[in-house]
Amino acid sequence: MLALPVLVRGINNLSDARYCAGMGAQGLIFTLDPTLPGAVDAATVRELAGWVAGVDLIGEFGHVAGPEINRLIEECGLTGVLLRLDPARQAWPEGLAVPALIEVPQALIINRQHYLAAVADLTTALPAGFALFTTAPRPFPPDYAYWHALARQAPIWLAGPTDPTEAADLAQQVHPAGLILAGGDEIKPGLRDFTELEAVFEALEEA
Repeated sequence: MLALPVLVRGINNLSDARYCAGMGAQGLIFTLDPTLPGAVDAATVRELAGWVAGVDLIGEFGHVAGPEINRLIEECGLTGVLLRLDPARQAWPEGLAVPALIEVPQALIINRQHYLAAVADLTTALPAGFALFTTAPRPFPPDYAYWHALARQAPIWLAGPTDPTEAADLAQQVHPAGLILAGGDEIKPGLRDFTELEAVFEALEEA
C-alpha cells in the first residue's frame, strides 16, 4: 500500500495503464484535449480502461467548454478532470459533473495572498469540488513547513518527483493530497522501461 494517493499523468499505452494500476496508483490521467501534446481519443481511453480495474479515470483539458468536457466524462466514464490554468481564461468551464484538479504555477502557491484568492474563486466556480496541483517545491530540500501549512488549507497535489528519496520526503513532511507522476512512451508495443517509476513507487511503499 502506498503512503499517499498517486496519479499517473500522460497515459497513452496499455503497458503504463496496467503497470501503474498494479503498483497501486489511485488514478490514470489521459490527455483528451486534442490541442494538447500527447492527446489520445476517447476510444483509446475506453480500450485501456477495459484492461484495468479499481482506478480513477481522469481527463486532462486546456480551454475546453464545460458541455464538451461533460460529454467526454460520460463517454469515457471519467471520475475527475485536470484543467490547466490559462492566465487569459475569463471563466472556468461551467457545470462540470466531476471534481477538478487545477494545474497552477508554483508562483501562485508560494504567494499566500494569491493562493487564498484562487481558493476562494475556485470554490465558487467549481461547486463539484477541486484541488490544486503544481510542481513539487524547489530547490530540494525546500521549506517543508510552509508547504505543509498550505496543504492544510486546500488540497494540494504535487507533480514531478522522479527521485525516490524526494518523493518519500514529500509524503512524510508535506503531506500533500497526493503525488502526480509522469507516464511515458513504450519502446515498442508491449515494451516499456519502468525503472524510474518503479523506484518512486517502491519509495512510497516504504515512506
